[in-house]
Order: sequence, then structure tokens, then C-alpha cells
Amino acid sequence: MSASLTLVIVMAVMYAAGVYVMLERSLTRVLIGFLLVGNATNLLIFIMSGRPGSSPIVTGTSLDDSMVDPIPQVLMLTAIVINFGITALLLALIYRSWWLAQLGDEGDTLTDEHAAETPAEVDETFRSSSDDDDAIAESIDEFERGDGAHSDEEGTGAAAGAAAHAADAPRHAPPVVVAPKPADQDRATRPGEEGSR
Repeated sequence: MSASLTLVIVMAVMYAAGVYVMLERSLTRVLIGFLLVGNATNLLIFIMSGRPGSSPIVTGTSLDDSMVDPIPQVLMLTAIVINFGITALLLALIYRSWWLAQLGDEGDTLTDEHAAETPAEVDETFRSSSDDDDAIAESIDEFERGDGAHSDEEGTGAAAGAAAHAADAPRHAPPVVVAPKPADQDRATRPGEEGSR
């Protein structure tokens, strides 16, 4: 096993430069230093991988004797993927740091969209929503008493309207189902016709 002296020198220079640059305070320099150290590590794994040989594919023939060790290749691929992931993380941190620096003293605080509203406006908003709830409850009560239905067609429409109002009603109110009255019961309950039956 003989390693190339040129690769060893390049690896040592990349490690030295990478560590030196990573000691700076700037995140951009930390990123550049990390990239240098990552590539130097890939060179180290490549140098330590041993003698060159044939592809690491087991065929069961005499070519298997000159096959290269596949573990360093797998380690290099893994190191490249990890290097890429940490580079993406550092880029996101650099962008976030730049964005916060552009905002200045405001920083990460969000403006309150309701800060300009007066207490009277807030009360009016809540009052209008409670008026809506009262109107819905009143219309549901009308349909329960049967004040809204005069014929079968209107009764069906009233039932659909009550269902629509019930859907708009607050969730704590029970659902209202209005069924049309049968004609026999309707005659029996009319005033003045009780003796006719």
C-alpha cells in the first residue's frame, strides 16, 4: 500500500485551512471551513482505502482476488451525503441570520393587527356576533312553534330553512328538525272544530 504524497499534502493543507477558517465568527466562513474539512476527510478515506483493484462485484472467479475493498467507498459516499446535509443546514442558518439582521431592532416580533382598535370597536364586534346568535335562536324558535309554515310546500321549505339555520347556529345548540304535521292532527287541533268530529 503506497499513498500519493501529493494527496497527503493536499489533504493536510485542506484540514489546516478548514480548521483555521472555521475559527472565525462569521457563519459564511464556518461554512467554507466545514466544506474544506469535509473534502479533506473524503481524501483521507480515499488515501487509506488501500491498493487499487477491480470493481467490488463478487463473481466467484479469480478476479475476486484483485477486488478493491468496498467499505471505504461506502464511507466516502456517506460522508458526502452528511456533508451536503450539514451544508444545507448552515446555509439556512446563514439566511436566517441575514434576515434578522435586516429587520434591525424589530427582530422577530410580529405586529398586532388589532392594536389600533379601541375598546368600543371590540365591544361592537362582539355585540354584532351575539345579535346574530340571538336572531338565529329566534328564527329556530319560530319554526319550532310552527309560525313559519302555512302549507305543505312551505312546510318543506321551512324545514330546509330550519336545517340551514341550525347549521349556522353555534355548536352548543342542539340540531332542530321540523316535521310537517299530518292533516288529521291539524284538523283536530283547530279551534272551533272540536265538536265537528
